[in-house]
Amino acid sequence: MTVKDSQHVSDYAFETETAQFRICTRCGVVPLVSSLIDDRLYAVVNVNTFEGVEPSMLRRSSVTLDGEACDDRLARRKRNWIADVIFVEGTSAICD
Repeated sequence: MTVKDSQHVSDYAFETETAQFRICTRCGVVPLVSSLIDDRLYAVVNVNTFEGVEPSMLRRSSVTLDGEACDDRLARRKRNWIADVIFVEGTSAICD
């Protein structure tokens, strides 16, 4: 993912502040969410924001997050999200 103009990216955190949602301020899309867990940065991408992704390549599953405890939420992210993410300044725009 490439961020062409970082001034069009806004960060948002819900009340628990366990994740940072990266939001394009031009279109409102959330293509990336990251979470710092045990001094490691994890992230998940929203493939629905990408062009040209073949739907048959995706594995979908339903998830209910209501009532999920914070420790359970962080453990789920550690299991399912991309680990050891690094943001590189200047190479990483969400929208044209």
